[in-house]
Amino acid sequence: MKLKIGCQELIARAMAEIETVPLEEAQQLLSDPNTVFIDIRDVRELEREGMIPNAFHAPRGMLEFWVDPDSPYYKPVFADDKRFVLYCASAWRSALATHALQNMGLPGVCHLEGGFSAWKKAALPIQKKSTEKSINPHS
Repeated sequence: MKLKIGCQELIARAMAEIETVPLEEAQQLLSDPNTVFIDIRDVRELEREGMIPNAFHAPRGMLEFWVDPDSPYYKPVFADDKRFVLYCASAWRSALATHALQNMGLPGVCHLEGGFSAWKKAALPIQKKSTEKSINPHS
């Protein structure tokens, strides 16, 4: 079967239209009260790998429903006039998700360059999925 558009083309098109936040800038945004990191990975990934401290977990499959105020699944975190930095493992799902939310009209949405894998490789702060204190993955 030949697809009209493959997943890599979809990602490339999304990347051309969305904002990507470099790791260095993202690290500085951790302390910004006007920024919310949104982890769109599967819950099993969070349990296995941890997450960026204080990130809000919004599974990719529910994201558009959680953002839409007219949806019965709406989450008030998205009502805030904040900057939303989405991330997944490798920045592919987050690129597509950021593009979708941008098309829906959510202001201030962007995604993390390189995803959680790049964050972890740079030894930036990680916390367990629960509300435990942050840990450094390389200590």
